[in-house]
Amino acid sequence: MTLTEELIAAIRNIPDYPKPGIMFRDITTLLGNPRAFRRSVDELVHPFAGTKIEKVAGMEARGFIIGGAVAHQLSAGFVPIRKKGKLPHDTVRVAYSLEYGVDEMEMHRDAVQPGEKVILVDDLIATGGTAEGAVKLLKQMGADIVAACFIIDLPALGGRKKLEALGVEVRTLVEFDGH
Repeated sequence: MTLTEELIAAIRNIPDYPKPGIMFRDITTLLGNPRAFRRSVDELVHPFAGTKIEKVAGMEARGFIIGGAVAHQLSAGFVPIRKKGKLPHDTVRVAYSLEYGVDEMEMHRDAVQPGEKVILVDDLIATGGTAEGAVKLLKQMGADIVAACFIIDLPALGGRKKLEALGVEVRTLVEFDGH
């Protein structure tokens, strides 16, 4: 079985969630499958092995799980990017667009130093609003964003193009049609 076939088989599809017409791609089944989880993390890490990645930034919440594993394998620090009001220390914040409105995310002001090489990690890129906000937040802090990495891409929603337009390399492992 190829990596793509294995990962697709490990991802649960939930129709009409969170609303009718949406096919939700649930990675909790991939996370619970030791081989698929390990292979996905290894594949995300592979292009950066031997390079000096100083931090891995993960977006709440599944990005924490995947990003923590990627950071561990790269011997890098981990930076949580959270929803507004969830971090206890001095933070920097950015507003970002959601499908139906605007929200804010933040990170600790001292989490990334100017010039540090950072990889952004999350489970899925769809419209790219959250990832675009995270990129802007990291750039605001002076990070050198090496790449944004996701297990799943929903190319029809255009998120990859948004990040590439910001000069960020995007790496994904599998694609699904539709929403």
